[in-house]
Amino acid sequence: MSSLLFLFSFLSFAQVKSSIDSTSIKIGEQITFKVEVETDTTNLVVFPEGQSFSPLEVIESYPIDTLKKTDKYNLVKKYGLTQFDSGKYTIPKQKIIIADKTFFTDSLQVEVFNVAVDTTKQGLYDIKPIIEVEKSSSDWWKTALIVLLVIAVIAALLYWFIWRKKPLTEAEQIALLPPYDRAKLALKKLDESHYLEHENLKDYYSDLTFIIRKYLDEKVYDRALESTTDELIDRLKILKQGNQVDLSNDDIKNLESILKRADLVKFAKSAPDVELAKLDRNTIDVEIDHVKEALPEPTEEEKLLDQQYREEQERKKKRRKIWLTAGIAVFLIAATYVGFSLKYGFGYVKDTILGHDSKELLEGDWVNSEYGFPAVTISTPKVLKRVELPVPDELKANMKMTSFMYGTLLDEFSVLVNTTVLNQAPEGGIDVEQSIESSFKVLEAEGAKDIVTLKEKFTTPNGAEGIKTHGTLKADRLKTGNYEDLKYAMLFFASENVVQQIAITYPVDDVYADQTVERILNSIELKKEQE
Repeated sequence: MSSLLFLFSFLSFAQVKSSIDSTSIKIGEQITFKVEVETDTTNLVVFPEGQSFSPLEVIESYPIDTLKKTDKYNLVKKYGLTQFDSGKYTIPKQKIIIADKTFFTDSLQVEVFNVAVDTTKQGLYDIKPIIEVEKSSSDWWKTALIVLLVIAVIAALLYWFIWRKKPLTEAEQIALLPPYDRAKLALKKLDESHYLEHENLKDYYSDLTFIIRKYLDEKVYDRALESTTDELIDRLKILKQGNQVDLSNDDIKNLESILKRADLVKFAKSAPDVELAKLDRNTIDVEIDHVKEALPEPTEEEKLLDQQYREEQERKKKRRKIWLTAGIAVFLIAATYVGFSLKYGFGYVKDTILGHDSKELLEGDWVNSEYGFPAVTISTPKVLKRVELPVPDELKANMKMTSFMYGTLLDEFSVLVNTTVLNQAPEGGIDVEQSIESSFKVLEAEGAKDIVTLKEKFTTPNGAEGIKTHGTLKADRLKTGNYEDLKYAMLFFASENVVQQIAITYPVDDVYADQTVERILNSIELKKEQE
C-alpha cells in the first residue's frame, strides 16, 4: 500500500532529490535510501512502497518527516534496504507522484561484498547423515486438561444436585414414618397448636378428624378421607362383621360420635366446650391404639409385596436419575456443539470431532527446511524424505537429480521437490515448456488422465520467477479401475543449467487442502547456487 500525504496549496512547484548513506555494504548490512521532496503545502504526494527497490529488499519503511517552510513543505522519506547475495546492484529509479505530475529519482549503484572467512583456520567435517526430525512438542495436554476439568465440574454438579443423598427435610422424615407413628406425631403437634387457647374449634376438629381419617385410610379403608361420616362408619361395621378388623362396638361408636361432632362444628357452627374437645382428642389417641391392635398381622406374602414395592420405588427413583443425567449430558453436548459451530462453523466442528485427514495436516506441526542444491526452502506439514526417481541411462552422464517427497506421485496428498543440475547447459538455455510436457508424460505414465491445465507466472517471496501449472486430473491410485478427481499444482524454475520443480497433489473440494497448498506455495524460496 502506498503512503499518502494530503497537503493543500495554491502553487504547484516541487523538487525531488534522492541519496543513499553508503555505496558499499557487506552481505546483510543496511543501506538507508532517502527521498527529499520540496513542494507546496496543498499538493498530494505519493511515495513508493512494496518491492519497487528490487533487486534490493526493503527491511523497513520509515514514517515521513515533515518540515514546514513558509508556504512549502520539505518532506523526507527513508527506506532501509539490504541484499543477501554479493555483487553490484542498481537501485532502480523510484516514481514519486506530486499532485498530478510524476517525478523519478536517480538510479544509484551499490556494491555488496562477501564476509571474509579464513578457511585455513576453519575445521572441515564430513557431511552429517540424514536424521529423523523430532516432532515439536504441542499443547495437546493443555486442551486435555481443560476438557478433563470441564468434565470434572459437570460430574461434581450432577453428583451434588442429583446423585447425592441429600439430608431429609422434616416433612420427608415424617413421610417415611409408619402410619401409626405419623398419627401419634400429628396428635402431638396438634397439642402444640394454639387452637384451643383462641377457641378456634373449627380448625382444631378439622385437624383432629383428618388425623384419624388419614390413619384409617392407610390401614383400614382406602377411601376414608373422601367418605362421609355415615359412609365411613358403615364401612367399619362391614369390616367388623367380615372379621377383617377386630374393632369393638364401643370403638366404632366413639369414632362415630367424634366425627359427627366435628361435622357439626365445621358445618353447623356448633361450639362444644373446650374440655370436651380435649376429651375427644384423648379418645382419638386411644382409638388409634385400638385400631392398631385390631389389625391382623401382615402375612409373609404381604411383607414380600411391601418389600418388592419399596424396591420398585427405589428402581424408579434411580431410573429417573439416570434419565435426568443423560438428558443433561445430551443437552450440554448439543449446546457445546451448537455454540462452537456458530463460532467456527458446523463443518469445522464436525471435522474436529470426527477427524479429517486434510485438517490434521493443516493444523499439525509444520516443518520448514531446505532441500537440494541449489536449495529450495519450503514449509510442509510433513518432512520430505529423499527418494530416487528413475533417470534414463542416456541422460545420467549429463545430469544430477535430487528428489525429496512426501507420499507418492498420485497420492491424495503429496509434495515433491526435485532439483536437476545439468553438467552442460543446452544451447539457447533450458526449455521450461519441454520440462512441463515431460512432467505431464510422467503423470500419464503413472495412470493419470483427463488432465486440465492452467498456466501462469509465479514469483516467490524472495523474487524468483517461474511458471506455475495447475488444474485437475483423474487418477487410479489403487490400480483398481476406479478413477478419483484430484487437484495438482506444479512450479518450474529454470536458470542457466538448473531446473527446480515443486509438485503437489491434493483432494478436490477440500477447504483444508486448499489452505495447506496455499501455505506451502507462499513459503517457497529459492537460493542461488554459491559461486
